[in-house]
Amino acid sequence: GTPGVKLTALYGPEHGIRGVARAGDHVATFVDSATGVTVYSLYGETRVPTPKMLENVDVLLYDIQDVGARVYTYEWTMTLSAEAAKGKKFIVLDRPNPIRADRVDGGILDAKYRSFVGWYPVALRYGLTVGELATYLVGTGQLKADITVVPMQGYRRDMWWSDTGLGWINPSPNIRSADAALLYPGTVMFEGTNLNEGRGMEMPFQMAGAPYLTDAGAIAAELNALKLPGVVFDSTSQQVEAGYKHGGLKVPVLMVVVSDREQVVPIQVGLHMLRAIYKRHPKDFQWRQQSIDRLFGSTRLRAAVEKEGGIEALLPILERESVTFKAATRPYWLYK
Repeated sequence: GTPGVKLTALYGPEHGIRGVARAGDHVATFVDSATGVTVYSLYGETRVPTPKMLENVDVLLYDIQDVGARVYTYEWTMTLSAEAAKGKKFIVLDRPNPIRADRVDGGILDAKYRSFVGWYPVALRYGLTVGELATYLVGTGQLKADITVVPMQGYRRDMWWSDTGLGWINPSPNIRSADAALLYPGTVMFEGTNLNEGRGMEMPFQMAGAPYLTDAGAIAAELNALKLPGVVFDSTSQQVEAGYKHGGLKVPVLMVVVSDREQVVPIQVGLHMLRAIYKRHPKDFQWRQQSIDRLFGSTRLRAAVEKEGGIEALLPILERESVTFKAATRPYWLYK
């Protein structure tokens, strides 16, 4: 421990304090056996620390690895906690953005669809470190909180995770590799459908499977013919673990592999996968409507996938929004 510092409480986000609880699982408050300190859950009865949870605290420290995607809940746990910390100091220990802090994609959230998978109108792949995101939201008056960011040393915006020299630890159970993190802002959209997004399978967020996807091989060939930058498609079949979509079944799977991470535009990959499947299976394919609109942050993805030419029309609009967002964040960058 640091002299003069007493640890009085810990706070666990989604996936718990050690990042191992399953997505969406209610996490309980408990006493940590290693430290004897109470671990309050911010993904259970409440997602915001209550005054009672904060009564023995002078300073709140946020030290969590995020994945650079608006749909990840950790950064919203950060902003909600910073807001709740009224009058107490909130310190963010900055961490690398594993999918680079100089790439922005996927367009902006429509405020009507504000939720825990998108609390502020930021780009889907937001191209900032978590410290910069906090600085931007406070600086633009969207977040009212007293935040201090402790910046990293030796970090550059154009670093991939592998360039940092840090070991990979899964930030949550289903983001198991740098490639999965890179594709996640696009392939996470399968959560809003009746296809399994790879949970309970070998490569979450690099696979999409359902019993009706018997033509996965043909779909992979069709997608490869589009020559989308940086990815290759394949097909396989997978036994899905119980407790997930299509659990206990062996299902055909469409698989996406990163061939050149420099070139990948995740939302482009996700949209084309969805469109190719929807087009061949309009009756079998189903949206989880509330979920997809929240995940994408508007109704636009759903509308684009269902319409011939819809994706081609939507992608340039998302690109323009992303460019505008990147320019708006520039004054708040902490790294070159």
